[in-house]
Amino acid sequence: MSFQPVVPTGGLAGWMFLDATMASQRKAFDAGPRIVSDTAYFEANIGSVETAEKLVADRRLLRVALGAFGLSGDLDSRFLIRKVLEGGVTDPDALANRLTDERYKDLAGAFGFDAPDGPRSQDAGFAERIIEQFRRRSFEVAVGQTDESLRLALNADRALERLAADPGPGDTGWFRIMGTPPLRAVFEIALGLPDGIAQLDLDKQLELFKDRAARRLELTDLSDLAEAGVRDKLVETFLLQEQIRSVAAQSPAATALTLLQAIPQLRG
Repeated sequence: MSFQPVVPTGGLAGWMFLDATMASQRKAFDAGPRIVSDTAYFEANIGSVETAEKLVADRRLLRVALGAFGLSGDLDSRFLIRKVLEGGVTDPDALANRLTDERYKDLAGAFGFDAPDGPRSQDAGFAERIIEQFRRRSFEVAVGQTDESLRLALNADRALERLAADPGPGDTGWFRIMGTPPLRAVFEIALGLPDGIAQLDLDKQLELFKDRAARRLELTDLSDLAEAGVRDKLVETFLLQEQIRSVAAQSPAATALTLLQAIPQLRG
């Protein structure tokens, strides 16, 4: 029987509980029979995969590959995934570079099927890196089955640490955030951005994201997200705003009570 992450409550209290129990919960989750079976199969077979066609033809391998990049929902979209992988990311006109969701670019870049010296699937340590991403993402998905907000928070903490290490030149990092649906959702809620912002001109969206981040989070340089405290502030703001949204339909008293209950647990 697979281990289901324990999430006794949502919001800030749930986040703190997960943080305190992460090591033990991840250990139990990673030992689950489905995770063990899928990762063992991937490790044993990915080295022989030389083409995108061969990868998408093997559903077990593809499940781990897509799961590692948060694209499990595309498991049956094999034609799309094959085209994304075959095109790679070197050519600016490659499909992965034209799709708005940055996760496809990450997937194509990681496997490198367009590389002249062969795909990265045969590199030393490749299987281990993808497997660790798959395990972590799978844990997040399992948490999301109980509380989707906590799943988004876990994803943001992981993804933003990586992004901070290499945000890219200029506003590249902001465009990556805006082009990655799970990250965008966290920022939109944390920053209190209006519904329908995605319909605005892209430059206007960027202006709003940067302005609100500076005012609400004192975040002006994405490299600052390398600091755990900065990411914590973003995640806590997101969860608090999400709590407010979830109880707003009840009554002002319910909103106030939710906030008062969160404060001592957050600061204690």
